[in-house]
Amino acid sequence: MGRDVTRLAPHFIPMEGAVGVCDPPDHTRMRRVVARAFTSRSLGRLRAYGQHVVDGLLDRMEEHGGPLDLVEYLNRPFPLAMVGALTGVPEEDRPRMAQWTEAILSAARGREASERAKTEMAAYFRRMSADRTTGPGDDLGSALAQAVGEGVLSLDEAAGLAVLVQIGGAHAVRNNSANMVYALLTHPAHLARLRKEPELVPQAVEELLRYIPHRNAVGLARIALEDVEVGGVLIRAGEPVYVSYLTANRDPDVFADPGRLDFDRAHNPHVSFGYGPHFCPASTLARMESEILLRSLWDRFPHLRLAVPEGELAWERGALIRGPEKLPVTW
Repeated sequence: MGRDVTRLAPHFIPMEGAVGVCDPPDHTRMRRVVARAFTSRSLGRLRAYGQHVVDGLLDRMEEHGGPLDLVEYLNRPFPLAMVGALTGVPEEDRPRMAQWTEAILSAARGREASERAKTEMAAYFRRMSADRTTGPGDDLGSALAQAVGEGVLSLDEAAGLAVLVQIGGAHAVRNNSANMVYALLTHPAHLARLRKEPELVPQAVEELLRYIPHRNAVGLARIALEDVEVGGVLIRAGEPVYVSYLTANRDPDVFADPGRLDFDRAHNPHVSFGYGPHFCPASTLARMESEILLRSLWDRFPHLRLAVPEGELAWERGALIRGPEKLPVTW
């Protein structure tokens, strides 16, 4: 822990001691607290809230009329609202969360801007955990406050968990959902089939998660705890290892015809949410958001199409998660 290793951004994104960079038993202790916010009851509440939010955003799109930027009108505000509902951030504070998230995750803005944003977001969540009662609640904010009150988490650990969930939930789902819409708009036969067979949406989301190159590079380094040989190469204890999710998701030894988007792919062990102990705890919520968005968007706008030639789209290059800067659409 605490080693300075090569990374995509000029700064270290997780807070020191955050669950994403901890080993058991601390990792296990903190992850159990996060699991309290993903009960069937809380996920049911979030699904109903998500549908309500999407319906309102689609109403706004309809009132505006095309063309418009789908990222601005749908892909950005929807996951921001969802992660806000998960963490307990009130609606009026969510624009600040979006600004902090962009600064933290942008390699282009530099270390100082990122660290300042991370410090301010962490301070916000420290105040939230300290001020909230430890009474019953089914959101993550309640779970963190309760864990602090019980002595299971320190205030800094609670803030670190909240920061990690906030920035991941807002940024990753925004870009991944925009990528999914783009993929369907540029694969008209797949889209037509999905509209005829809406029961395929969950399986299609899994294949889109595998097929789309959602990262701009590799993720966090893994540090070898002992000497190990992989593929004939000796990795020594203490050396960092960088794992390409994108390469794994196109592995021909695992996926037949891996470069093809295939909604009939039943066996789909993709690693877009990671693997092992650090598997994304919010994966169920991310999948739910994608399903709600894709179903609702084409139910409301069956003739949705790109408003500019495909080659004119610009892609984010300074962020950790790849996605279109704007997605101009009309109908």
